Amino acid sequence: MRKLEQIDYEAEYEEILEALRNNGGEMDYKKLNEILANKFEGIRLRLKTMKEKGLVNFDGVVPSFSSVISLE
Repeated sequence: MRKLEQIDYEAEYEEILEALRNNGGEMDYKKLNEILANKFEGIRLRLKTMKEKGLVNFDGVVPSFSSVISLE
């Protein structure tokens, strides 16, 4: 049986936070997604979890392409 690779969610959260910090603490979802697309997939779900943890904020439950993501 093949072993699945472990995903380091904390490292992904930190990359998202760093990208936001480097952009003055706020960025539209589309731009953030473009910046991180080559690093990992599933940024929308990561952002949902990060909002639940109080790390970021945006309108709605999950971000849309028109959402503005900001640091909390």
